Amino acid sequence: MARHADGWRLLRRPGAFRRLWLARVVSLVGDSVGLVALILLVAEETGDGVSVGLLLLAADGTATLLSPLLGVVADRTSRRRTMIACELGQALAIGTIALLLPALPVLLGLVAAQSVLAATFQAASRSAVAELVDDAELEGANAVLGAGTYGLEVAGPLLVALLLPVLSVPGVLVLDALTFLVSPLLLGGLPRLRPAGRAAAAPGLARQAAAGLRVLWRQRLLRAVSLGFLVVVAFNGVDDVALVFLGRETLRATDAATSLLYAGSGLGLLVGFAVLARRGGRGAPSVAAVAGLAWSSAGNLLTGLAPVLGAAFAMQVVRGGGLSLVDVGTTTLVQRSVPAELRGRAFANLYGGVGLAAAVSYAVGGPLLELLSPRGLLVLAGGGGIAASAATALAVRRARGRR
Repeated sequence: MARHADGWRLLRRPGAFRRLWLARVVSLVGDSVGLVALILLVAEETGDGVSVGLLLLAADGTATLLSPLLGVVADRTSRRRTMIACELGQALAIGTIALLLPALPVLLGLVAAQSVLAATFQAASRSAVAELVDDAELEGANAVLGAGTYGLEVAGPLLVALLLPVLSVPGVLVLDALTFLVSPLLLGGLPRLRPAGRAAAAPGLARQAAAGLRVLWRQRLLRAVSLGFLVVVAFNGVDDVALVFLGRETLRATDAATSLLYAGSGLGLLVGFAVLARRGGRGAPSVAAVAGLAWSSAGNLLTGLAPVLGAAFAMQVVRGGGLSLVDVGTTTLVQRSVPAELRGRAFANLYGGVGLAAAVSYAVGGPLLELLSPRGLLVLAGGGGIAASAATALAVRRARGRR
């Protein structure tokens, strides 16, 4: 049996994976700064949860509609070139928002365009990892990549808390745009990462898009984990809408303090990824994913019950720890279960579905927030996610038994 590698050792080894890791750190830390700034901007301008929900809907929901086609792009093109083009396009979209501060409909359109580029980048980069490291290194590589991207998103809200007293929202967005210009300089050193297998020559865009959908459905274990992931996100996606109002209205916190609530899950992700990177590939990826779904849902439920800001922050740290398990488990499961020529489509469709689930959550969460308190909405979301996680655990157990 192959020995599972410590993910942190991969960063001490010069090469393509380290370049990809550094590029993701630069762009996603900047992006997390931009998202918090946009949430605060829209909340300040409109003062209602519906507008914040529309912002998050544009950020997460738009790419979902195109995800089968975006996955084909990731599989049929040079992934290095695709990733560089996506980063430059995101710099243009965010830079335009920073300079013009457009009205809400135009702002939502620019955020939607950025989300399409980001989804294409994600499909290409996740697929590329399996070609940059050995199979025994996958869990460690995915964990350390998560620590350097999603884990370090904790820096975004913290930076916003530090920068807002001295910079305006446009200034924070300019910083976000600049990170998308630095990342391509690192990505240029990657190998070309040509299309795998028959992906470049296969006829019919629609047929190739359909193949990406079928590969997720036909494998029982992958289907069980994917469906559970989507349902749990549909319950819990409302936390992005509710947290700003939990901080401002329920806990009477300032904007800077409220931004710390968004930092909590990022800190939990960072700690979780760091532990997973050190442990390597112990345990089945599907089991890790299901445990993470239940864990992260419990974090939202407990956030809704928190009496003070510090306790709410701590429960969001708990939520982030669970999300790290979900990310490493599902990513490794796809990389090991799906042929190389279909991986880009599998990732695009899986995370496109996650985006759709989040969009549904945002669309429902805004109006629900008007009916329920932020506390009530978070408790409802977490409780539903725990129930969905239990159902997913049963489906995974049956699928593993049949295998």
